[in-house]
Amino acid sequence: MYKPFLLTGLFISTMATAQDKMTPELLWKLGRVSGEAVSTDGKTIIYGVSQVNLADNKSEKNLYSIPLAGGAPQQLTNTAGAENDVAVLPGNKIGFSRKGQWWEMSADGSNAVQKTTGEEMQNIRISPDGKHILFSREVKVKKVAGKDFYPDLPKSNVQIYDNLNYRHWDTWEDGNFSHVFYATYNNGEIGTPVDIMADEPYDCPQVPSGGPEDFIWSPDGKSILYVCKKKFGKAYAISTNTDIYEYNIAAKTTRNLSEGMMGYDMAPSFSADGKYITWLSMAHDGFEADKNDVIILDRATGVKTNLTKSWDGTASAVRFSTDSKKIFFLAVLKGTEQLLEITLQKDPGQTTEKHIRQITNGDFDIHDILAQSGNTLVVSRTDMNHAAELYAVDLQKGTLRQLTDVNKATYDRIGMCKVEKRWVKTTDGKEMLTWVVFPPDFDPAKKYPTLLYCQGGPQSALSQFYSYRWNFQLMASQGYIVVAPNRRGMPGHGVEWNASISKDWGGQPIRDYLSAIDDVSKESYVDKSRLGAVGASYGGYSVYMLAGVHENRFKTFIAHDGLFDLKSWYGTTEELWFANWDLGAYWDPANAKTYTHFNPSEYANKWNTPILIVQGGIDFRVPIEQGLQAFQLAQLKGIKSKLLYFPEENHWVLKPQNAIVWQREFFSWLKETL
Repeated sequence: MYKPFLLTGLFISTMATAQDKMTPELLWKLGRVSGEAVSTDGKTIIYGVSQVNLADNKSEKNLYSIPLAGGAPQQLTNTAGAENDVAVLPGNKIGFSRKGQWWEMSADGSNAVQKTTGEEMQNIRISPDGKHILFSREVKVKKVAGKDFYPDLPKSNVQIYDNLNYRHWDTWEDGNFSHVFYATYNNGEIGTPVDIMADEPYDCPQVPSGGPEDFIWSPDGKSILYVCKKKFGKAYAISTNTDIYEYNIAAKTTRNLSEGMMGYDMAPSFSADGKYITWLSMAHDGFEADKNDVIILDRATGVKTNLTKSWDGTASAVRFSTDSKKIFFLAVLKGTEQLLEITLQKDPGQTTEKHIRQITNGDFDIHDILAQSGNTLVVSRTDMNHAAELYAVDLQKGTLRQLTDVNKATYDRIGMCKVEKRWVKTTDGKEMLTWVVFPPDFDPAKKYPTLLYCQGGPQSALSQFYSYRWNFQLMASQGYIVVAPNRRGMPGHGVEWNASISKDWGGQPIRDYLSAIDDVSKESYVDKSRLGAVGASYGGYSVYMLAGVHENRFKTFIAHDGLFDLKSWYGTTEELWFANWDLGAYWDPANAKTYTHFNPSEYANKWNTPILIVQGGIDFRVPIEQGLQAFQLAQLKGIKSKLLYFPEENHWVLKPQNAIVWQREFFSWLKETL
């Protein structure tokens, strides 16, 4: 059973009015902490705190520093505009980007000076020797707009395509691609930028979720590593084959370091001595949720070694130790995300599974490894009761010491939710971890309405994360018990468990959900007449499926950006590698079961339960017709239903005021129907 862990610390970023439970408004007042950099002597941590201004409908990020040994934080910036790409520079300076330009200031935050002017830059990095600047910028490569083809018709409003991937995530293809540039740099003076991707119709960082980790300097500043999927059109839409490229500045040549490795190759990192490169790699082209292995490349010999080949897990956030003798990484293990290390042998090729050690252990998530200082690693940590804060991990003992405590004032004023780890027997005899989250004032003598939470992905982890939308603390604090199963398809329970959901979306994973809610419903404190199911993306699909097969278990449903009709979804989604791997083409007879037995729209005649449907207008992953079809079905069948439509939101809800509306409608619907 989980013991609530109350945060202690010194820094208070936002004062909360006295109350006894989490609310949507209070959730969005929390400071959002991000680790940024560590001073060259390893004694000071630089971090960011983003605060949402609901009235302005935007957030503001400022920088702070705190001693690694512990002590009071110091605010470094307070100017409008977020500070990103933070770096510690020689001469006790801190560099950062703001509004597309490079700035530098003293370590105490004084003497902030804008060093560059001109065209905006993104993801800015200064080379280790301080002689070059590295950044990304959009460049026009392809003709798309009518005026591109017909300059004499500049007011035409038309887009012309002759290939796939004409739109991605939330943006229509306009012929612009993000490219990596470098230039000489001398105290703010920038030479002529060099586009290392020339006229290639490819992106770096990767769209939609790549960032500055997609291109880095070598320790000697003589080369640049960058991640790119060098495919265009239909080839891009059906492939996950990104590669790691190394560009040599002196020779102006590029080589593919991961050639022949057919899946995602991502997150490259150099050892401090520059002798080795490590990155994350997936084996299969088209499988975006494949096992992520840790690869090491010996630059002298060119030999690549898979360090986690026989390890039954999937890795993330890989990086070298400061002495280049170990590699740190994160992995989801049985419903939590933990820190692990690989001890490299003298010959890295001799490193095996026995050289992998789990460092941390507990009912929390470790993520965002920041930096190492001696025997200490600075990381970010969350649990279902607490948003991200920075912690120092003792690399020998695995113990954690809290560094920042941005939201202490808020958490001191609200009740914490009890979180219980429960093992449920599935219909095929497996043991499934299920998180159960209770209201802060839970009384086992009472009966509570209960929500089955259906996770998206479908292969994303259901761990001790802290979401600002699907927030279990917020749900439980409104008086609901939350049941969150680690159903088939989630990492953390072995590669087979993770992969088994593909082409079985409506099969065992749906039975897993029913097993979880049926098991928890045996408890006397669960009101079996007041059960609801909620979820987004694959979780929304799961809600639509459950609406047709639940046999009156549930009293209400909420589905956000879910897949309602798989055939029309396949015909309108953009990343077809995902659709091909997990479902297969609808015209192939081999996939007939997917488009009949596992298709929610095929169960329309069985829908009879109130449902709230949420849909983003610029969600091109799960396009708008999915939500509209489901709402139209419910309305025409006379089922109590509501459509919550966000014209300017994608697969997520990012604008603060929209998010508050989402949460108010979410709980209003539950209050009305459950």
